[in-house]
Amino acid sequence: MSLANGFLPMTMEEVLELGIEQLDFIYVTGDAYVDHPSFGHAIITRLLCAHGYHVGIISQPDWKNDDSITVLRKPRLGFLVSSGNMDSMVNHYYVSKKHRETDAYTPGGAAFRRPDHATVVYSNLIRKRYKDVPIIIGGIEASLRRMAHYDYWSDSFKRSILLDSQADIISYGMGEKSIVEIADALNSGISVCDLSFIAGTVYKTKDISAVYDYELLPSYDDMIQDKLSYAKSFKIQHDNTDPFNGKTLIEPYPNGVYVVQNVPQKPLSTQEMDDVYALPYQRTYHPSYEAQGGVPAIAEIKFSLISNRGCFGGCNFCALTFHQGRTVQVRSHESILEEARLITQDKDFKGYIHDVGGPTANFRQPSCQKQLQAGVCKHRQCLCPKPCPNLEVDHSDYLSLLRKLRNLPNVKKVFVRSGIRFDYLMLDKDDTFFRELVEHHISGQLKVAPEHVCDAVLSRMGKPENAVYEAFTEKYRRLNQKLGRNQFLVPYLMSSHPGSTLKEAVALAEYLRDIGYMPEQVQDFYPTPSTMSTVMYYTGVDPVTMQPVYVCKNPHEKAMQRALIQYRNPKNYDLVREALKLAGREDLIGFDKRCLIRPRRTTAETVHRRSEKPTQSSRGMSFSTTRSAGRPSANRYRFDDICPLDARVHKKEEKPRKKKTIRNIHRPKNRTGDRKD
Repeated sequence: MSLANGFLPMTMEEVLELGIEQLDFIYVTGDAYVDHPSFGHAIITRLLCAHGYHVGIISQPDWKNDDSITVLRKPRLGFLVSSGNMDSMVNHYYVSKKHRETDAYTPGGAAFRRPDHATVVYSNLIRKRYKDVPIIIGGIEASLRRMAHYDYWSDSFKRSILLDSQADIISYGMGEKSIVEIADALNSGISVCDLSFIAGTVYKTKDISAVYDYELLPSYDDMIQDKLSYAKSFKIQHDNTDPFNGKTLIEPYPNGVYVVQNVPQKPLSTQEMDDVYALPYQRTYHPSYEAQGGVPAIAEIKFSLISNRGCFGGCNFCALTFHQGRTVQVRSHESILEEARLITQDKDFKGYIHDVGGPTANFRQPSCQKQLQAGVCKHRQCLCPKPCPNLEVDHSDYLSLLRKLRNLPNVKKVFVRSGIRFDYLMLDKDDTFFRELVEHHISGQLKVAPEHVCDAVLSRMGKPENAVYEAFTEKYRRLNQKLGRNQFLVPYLMSSHPGSTLKEAVALAEYLRDIGYMPEQVQDFYPTPSTMSTVMYYTGVDPVTMQPVYVCKNPHEKAMQRALIQYRNPKNYDLVREALKLAGREDLIGFDKRCLIRPRRTTAETVHRRSEKPTQSSRGMSFSTTRSAGRPSANRYRFDDICPLDARVHKKEEKPRKKKTIRNIHRPKNRTGDRKD
């Protein structure tokens, strides 16, 4: 049911142009309309169309105008609502809770084109106009907020988003199977109130007598009163994210209301994945956005290929377990190669495939065959703290895929830019993939995510011990040397994660000093909904062990931990100095090569020194930094305040040189090397 331009209708005129009087479903999204399989709204709408339903899209409606939700009139079967590819709060705010200046999912990159808590706002807007139309919410925001959860931005404990949004049902996870089942049930005449049997959904009810084999979670009231109750609840939820061994979960609320989470939908087979990615996407943004400069997010994915979904890595700060699950699902080589051929025909294609991967690029199979029959283990992870004995490590399929892509006509280079799980890579006894990765698939630098170097913090993160990363870096160095490459490693690092004190932050700074690296960007821990780390942040305990965990919540301490990772930045001097004193590590303030920063002279010493007549040599070495606007004078520092004394006193006196100007730089020199007057 596509228009002449290949897109789905966004106006009533376009609906009528297709000869349709009433749409079956209307998809409301907080993103711009991009018809590409990297966007959830594109997959769900195309899938419904493939099953014979008429679907229209309302993109970024004006939530301050009730009429914005009626532009496609009333749908026959229901509204589908999503905040977009990101949680709207993460989309809007930095971890500091300051507003982001841009939005890559909006035409022209404009910010503030969607509301905070967009799923709730859009759904209530619909309910205000249409009292009796089914509302199905989905996407990352609804999926991670499907049960009671901690909300970092308001620092409060919130109810299930199903209740706050006034929606009828949640399709959580990736949703391809559940959304088709919901659509077929509604189309057959079943009331949305009776849709209690579909895997991968959450519904509300006052009667749980028909529910069987379930786990009863602590009530919402209990969790508000006692944070430890929430920690226990989350552990139960975490143990039931698998479709094969998970149970139905019931969360009680006041007034006899229950929120019921059915087991997750089963993983897609390879054929089902292929079918999803073979749908007739236009692979770009809607042409109506062209005048606004297009949608910036397309640049990151236009020439990239998704090869898998799901992740058994088990990082505690990652929401993938709750959204995509731990079972890896893959597309066939034929499906990926066909999409690659489409990419090479694009007029903007320059011969470079930017990425071939997914949540973790080098996961192309389940961690063990047992997962496909019995599900993932509830009480242990596949990789951490130690690799499971049943873990199957094999890169041969991924390697074969990359080789085939390299050999396609018009393809110059195939890069791997999604995360490489280096601990899994190190477990492979065959170095062929590692060697070819270094030789063919790195664009100058490989990004990896050790996150930290202290094992105490890494264990809270669900990451491998630092020794594994050290072994990986050494092997990477040797392979580059052997292959005649000069490629770099860019480690992603995180500050202020639960378990990290100033002591661990200083240790990380010392590590960076030793390897001679200062990261340009540092990710401060972001407590997003429904991650193990966020529960630690809110409750102060590890939900697995129920043991206390140190949590850095003070904004100033968070700033100090972040500054320590970038201790060479002059702007961070005061924070680093304060952090080192508080940590009892003033031994790192000095002139020794192992010190992080140089000492700053006291005000009295500085005044006394400036009152003395400067020597010619000190005039040649001393200069002040530019004072920032609005910055107090205490933050100024002089080069001679931090430079070792002997480097100044014992420097050979030199004749003062003329200041370089545009005029004297370009004057010809005489034979003695001096500039002519």
